[in-house]
Amino acid sequence: MDVSFLAPVFEAAGPYATVTADVTHNTETADTELELKVRAVAEELTEQGAPEAVVEAVRGRLLEGNDGGEAGTVRGRAVVVAADGTVVLDSALADSPRQQLTEWSPTPALLPVLRALPGRVPHVLVVTDRVGADITVAGVPGQADAEEQVEGDSFQIRKVPGGGWSHLRYQHNAEDKWVHNADQVASHITSIARRVQPRFVLVAGDVRARQILTDRAQDAWKDLVVSMDEGGRAAGADREPVERRAAELVAENEARDEADAVEKISSAGAHGLAVTGTANVVEALRKAQVETLVLAEPADDEELLVGGSPLELGVAQADVDALGVQEARSVPAERALLAAAVASDAGVVVVPRAAMPGDIPVAAILRYTDDSTPTPQ
Repeated sequence: MDVSFLAPVFEAAGPYATVTADVTHNTETADTELELKVRAVAEELTEQGAPEAVVEAVRGRLLEGNDGGEAGTVRGRAVVVAADGTVVLDSALADSPRQQLTEWSPTPALLPVLRALPGRVPHVLVVTDRVGADITVAGVPGQADAEEQVEGDSFQIRKVPGGGWSHLRYQHNAEDKWVHNADQVASHITSIARRVQPRFVLVAGDVRARQILTDRAQDAWKDLVVSMDEGGRAAGADREPVERRAAELVAENEARDEADAVEKISSAGAHGLAVTGTANVVEALRKAQVETLVLAEPADDEELLVGGSPLELGVAQADVDALGVQEARSVPAERALLAAAVASDAGVVVVPRAAMPGDIPVAAILRYTDDSTPTPQ
């Protein structure tokens, strides 16, 4: 995952409030229920020592987080607020959070947030009919999905029953308009695909419209199409099956990414382009060698020493002394490693601990090697 969107978090001064909360809006008393949830979060932050400006910033964002939510909508929200009350991360989650978190601490607790963000797997949802399409673009982790519409020509859009010389003309006219409208939708999807490089394009809606559209898919996305029968653009049409199928595809892609990362640890390691274990990964991060940081979840209780910048880190005092660091603080290892990955433009993959070879807590796939890189055993 590209984690560059987290840079503003680490540029701000801590401590930080990190909150993941359920802001589900599914009952007639949803507003009251949300008020109670937010009040509990605010009280917990206050008890942990968060200043009023921070608590109020969290409170405001959570109360705004489900504005306009429809009954039955299940949503989570992640908010990170710096010490001065500045909101440095505010994102809807893909679902109600598996782990509800309320923490005031020197470093932000971002791993649970990463696992729940939308956009973790860039993708495009298309619900089409013979006039146009509703398009949802999930392109960047930490940013809300973009909703777009493409509307074509609806005049004489339906084929008409009957016979005679005019019948075929009307039939062909309707078919031509369907094709013209599908071309407009296809062109728009091509532009999106080139911009966000989706992993899949899920197409739902009218059967004939789907057929025409997918026949016109261009190289940028034609091999990414997944088609489904459910879903439609008509008023009141249920989009839940489309969202459920998209969530399944996201999960499949994430599982594939995790498996690929674990496989690369072994295959790249055989050529010296991967390292395992905290000490080796820390050294590689300091030198900006890391292309992809692979973190195991759950993490160990290990801590690292960090100086004035995220790349001034070490496993022992001697490491930071060698860097000329005058003052270092102890930070949970997974948080220090994530901050260093952001600072060095590395990608991040979080995998289940059981999937990691040898039960290691962390590994890294490297951009390059040098004389100090550990040699394969």
